[in-house]
Amino acid sequence: MYITQAFRYAHEPWRYALGGLLIFLASQLGAIPLLLVATFKLMNDGGSLEQLEDPNAILTILDSNLTLFLMLLSFAIGLGVLYLIVKYLHKQPFITLTTSRPKTDWGRVWFGFGLIAITTVVLTTIDYYQNPQDYILQFDLIPFLILAAIVVIMIPLQTSFEEYLFRGYLMQGIGVSSVRRYFPLITIYSAVAIIGYMILISEVTLHPAIHFVLVLALIGLIVLLITTKVLLPLTETKGYQDLSKKFSNRFLPLVITSVIFGGLHFFNPEVEKIGNIIMLYYIGTGFLLGIMTLMDEGMELALGFHAGNNMVAALLVTADWTVFQTNSVLKDISEPSAGFDVLLPVLIVYPIFLLIMAWRYKWTNWKEKLFGAINPPPEEITSTPGSN
Repeated sequence: MYITQAFRYAHEPWRYALGGLLIFLASQLGAIPLLLVATFKLMNDGGSLEQLEDPNAILTILDSNLTLFLMLLSFAIGLGVLYLIVKYLHKQPFITLTTSRPKTDWGRVWFGFGLIAITTVVLTTIDYYQNPQDYILQFDLIPFLILAAIVVIMIPLQTSFEEYLFRGYLMQGIGVSSVRRYFPLITIYSAVAIIGYMILISEVTLHPAIHFVLVLALIGLIVLLITTKVLLPLTETKGYQDLSKKFSNRFLPLVITSVIFGGLHFFNPEVEKIGNIIMLYYIGTGFLLGIMTLMDEGMELALGFHAGNNMVAALLVTADWTVFQTNSVLKDISEPSAGFDVLLPVLIVYPIFLLIMAWRYKWTNWKEKLFGAINPPPEEITSTPGSN
């Protein structure tokens, strides 16, 4: 129901493609203030502008509180643009991107927030007393109060943007687009193109202009093949139509959004420090938040959980190798491990969270909610795999 309610509004695939592009551009423009202030600081101090070429180095130029505020500003701008796109491009009430309920259930938001916040504080406290050599107490009242104000105001905007984008906009968009004729082809082509592109850039250093041209070429090729209807005979075969039916289910939007969500964390400093294995944690977190959304028929739990996780992390513990460099209470000086510590949350803690939520909100019919077919209303012209 959460995904299929998007069928009631303007949901053509081109709208989601355009909306996604506009959101990406808005978030990039939102990063300009950080770049400008960092540039001014370097020029004023006589520093080298070459530091601006390293995204991680940019985060060390300014005061940590100012850096955090400017970094989160891009997410706030992205959220505002996403709201406008949903309202005017899709003509869709924003509440229907939030939940399938008549109104937002704030009790669920606070439950998700409290669950992760309490868990994080308890586990961190236990670890602090068991391994005091791994931490430095760096509490400084004034910087911490400034940090707290930034965290309370800006981090909910950051996490809400990510939730509305991945568990909302893309989850619904991919879901309602999955009944279209060319969806399986586009999905398979995109997966192969992205994997090939990632392998290429890991082996060869390319000029940014070449990156841009290559991405345009990959997008242009599939657009050309579809618009010229070269692939039309293939889509009319029985084998392809059987494949289309398998693609039109709730699990595929869950997988795609979770992988994209995790993949966007690839350039975080944590990945460089710990290794690629931490991607399992990021992708696993995407699955956790996506399962919450599908099972609960709304994003309230995911909104609260994501905000609680990031807010407590920013206030409680920082480290030299994390994306959030803050004036937190504690600083972790231990050497991060790339072993079971990374897999523990995904394999043990996350399932426990889901069981607690399932008990609290009496979730049933897991198979249908996670793997069930996406069926548009009868009046939908896209109700069969043969439609465009």
